[in-house]
This record gives sequence, structure tokens and C-alpha cells, in this order.
Amino acid sequence: MAALWMREKKAGSRRKEIPPVRLIVISFVLLIVLGTILLFLPVSHKSGGVSLLDSLFTATSATCVTGLSIGDTFRTWSLFGQGVILFLIQVGGLGLATFAIGFSLLIRRKMGIREMLIFSETSGGQVPELSFLLRLVLGFTLLCETIGAGLLMLRFLPLYGERGVWPAVFIAVSAYCNAGFDVLGFIPGNSSLSAFAGDPLVSLTVSFLIIIGGLGFVVVANIYESKLKARFRRLERTKLNFHSQICLRVSLGLLLLGTLGFFILEYGNTMKELSFFEKLNAAFFQSANTRTAGFASVDVGAQKDMTKLLSAFLMFIGGCPGSTAGGIKVTTFVVLFVTLRSTIRGDREPVTLKHRFSESQVYKSFTVAVLGLLLVLLNVGVITALNPQVSLLDALFEAVSAFGTVGLSAGVTPTLEPVSKLCLILTMLIGRVGPISFGLSIMMKKKGKGDLILPEGRMLIG
Repeated sequence: MAALWMREKKAGSRRKEIPPVRLIVISFVLLIVLGTILLFLPVSHKSGGVSLLDSLFTATSATCVTGLSIGDTFRTWSLFGQGVILFLIQVGGLGLATFAIGFSLLIRRKMGIREMLIFSETSGGQVPELSFLLRLVLGFTLLCETIGAGLLMLRFLPLYGERGVWPAVFIAVSAYCNAGFDVLGFIPGNSSLSAFAGDPLVSLTVSFLIIIGGLGFVVVANIYESKLKARFRRLERTKLNFHSQICLRVSLGLLLLGTLGFFILEYGNTMKELSFFEKLNAAFFQSANTRTAGFASVDVGAQKDMTKLLSAFLMFIGGCPGSTAGGIKVTTFVVLFVTLRSTIRGDREPVTLKHRFSESQVYKSFTVAVLGLLLVLLNVGVITALNPQVSLLDALFEAVSAFGTVGLSAGVTPTLEPVSKLCLILTMLIGRVGPISFGLSIMMKKKGKGDLILPEGRMLIG
């Protein structure tokens, strides 16, 4: 009995030694495995069987809130299968650690140091504020998804009766979690949300759910503390912190850039059947979706090459840290852009909004971008080599969509052979947890007793 107790104690001690970043990656992998098993069950399919690989692909896409799919969700999966996908989207979007720690918080009313570290990795928050941030994440998520589902029901219930309840709930959760899955396949000739391309109620509701979900919970918490809470209690409102200012400004700038770009490039192409204001609405919708969600109100495969390149650029950047979005994140993009600008100008340090970026931030941003780019290029090489029917641009589009956990597709994914799908599965997982986090979870070692002081390596650059 004593020996058994000692073994359990040692096992618990080993679990405590696992770095938080590794636990996060493991939690996503385990959730994907569970989802694969459930989706592989015959009860999850409507007609015919779905292969184990396609079940794994769908489970990964849902858990990593991507949206890439092997077929239409409504026609392929039964109501049980759709429920599994929605569960994976919700838990994967917020993070398994968020739910586990949230449950622990409800029971114990406090967070341990290890739980703080784990949640800090998933949210990007500051440790002293994590308890409040966690409650805000869960409460705010439920509020947004409920309001979004209610607004969508205003359109779906008159059109489809009681049948419109499930699509409204499903799309609201999928949009807020930036997933891109929908269950509107029962609409004849419909592809994603193309039937509502000119409908402001549906498209704007989905767009704002995506935007809010992609801002990040740290930004939402800062807006609440600095603006809303102060107003409710009649206190003096304070300025948003530097992180929130960067996220909001850059997100708005990229949203406007995408809207203008799609409006101009697709005016007489995929949006030619729409009126002027419907085109403007569709351009805004596509801009919001391309950042990280994956719904489509137009035929993505028929878009111009320049439009696909613009989409790839926006998808690669993605949303904000600590959100349901993917990509290298807007903060990484800002650090790289400001560093490039400062280097060209000959400035000593990268500075923006009267703040400078540290060397560690520059190194980390550069590492994230380079690893993401290498991963995308690897996927492009595999897809084009093994699928000669796929063009280089469409392969790039699909690879960036997987890395950015966006889910927009040029119609390539269902036609890919197994090896290419496996590469996209790994890419979606890395894109969701982050290249550095994924690398650390594999390569992280225990710290040594001390570091050697090495001589500086001097060489010419450029």
C-alpha cells in the first residue's frame, strides 16, 4: 500500500514538472483524438461512411477552429456529428485549459500558481488578473454567442421555422470562435453563407462575432476595466493599455484594407450580381472572414489571383493574441513592420506610439513569422508535388488558410490525397497553439546550472 502511494506521488510530481506550454499542446491533441473517435462512429454520419483520416481532419479543423472541411457539414454529418463538431469548436476555441481551470475555480474559488501559469500561456494575460479574466472569458463568450444566435434567429426562424434554431446557434458559436463551419447545406445551391451575401442582418452579425472573438480576451478585459466599468461606477475613464491600442488600431486598419481591396478587385467578378451596397456589405464580410474565420458569401475559388494573394496576406497575419484567432497575430506583424521601418531609417530602436520594442520581442516575432512561412512553404511543396491538378496559388491559399486557422478554401481540400491532408492537419494544430509553443512543447529541456559566456559573432549583414 505504501509502495502504491509512493508511485502515485511520483507520478503526480512528474505531471507537475510538465511545462504549461506542453500541457496546452497535449490538451489539444487529446481533444482531437476524442473528436476523431466520436466522428468516426457510424452514428455521426448521414449516409455512407467517413474514413478515419477524414474524421481526424474534421476533428482537427474543428478543435483548431479552422473550418477546412472534407465536404459540406450538413450533408456529411448527422445531428450527433454536428453536435460533436460544435463541441470541439467551443472547447477548442476557448482552450481546454480555460474550461478545466474554470471548473476548478468554481469549486475552489481560487487559482493555484500552476493554473495561473497555464492560463497565462493560453490568454496572454497578466498573472494577478487571471481570475477576473477567466470569469470574463466564459461570461462574455456566452453573452456574445447568445446575442448572436438571437439575431440570426430573427432571419432564420421566418425562413425555415423551427429548423432555423440549430443553424442560428451553430453559426453563432462557430463565428465567435472564428471557426467557419456552418450547417446551411439544406439550402439549394448554397455554399457557406452565399445565400445571405446581401443580407446585412446575417452578414453583419456574423462579421462582428468574428471581429470580437478575434480581438482577444485581454483586449476585451482592458476595454471593460478602462471604459465600461469606470462609466458604470461613474469613475474617471483611463486610457487603454499599449497592447489594446495596437490590437484595435491594426485590426481596424487591416479590416478597412481588406474591405477596400475586395470591393475593388471583385466588383465585376464574384460580386457582379449584387447591388452597390450589397457589394460593400459582401466586401466587409469577406474582409472580416479572411482574417481568421472562413465563412464565405462569394465563390472563393472563382476569385481573381490578386484577391487570393490579398486573402493569403490577411490570413497569414490573423487576429490578436489570446483570442480564438490564428495566424502570426497582429502584434507580431506590428513588431516586424516597425522594426523594418526603424532599420531602414537608421533608428537605434523600433519605436511606435511612444513605446519601444525589446530585443526579445523582435526575436520572438521574427521567429514566429519565419516558422510560419516555412511551414506554409512546406505545405505548398507537398500539395503541388502530390496533387498536380492543384495550381501553385491555390496550394498557397490552402496552406495559409490552414496555418492561419481560417478555413477559407478554393475547393482544393476535398480533392487532396492522404499525405497532403496529414500535412494540413499538423499545420492546423501548429497554427492554433502557435509555432513557438509547439516547438517548445517538443524541444523544451530543463535549465542547466549555468550559461557559458560566448564571444560575439561579428559579420557583415546585407
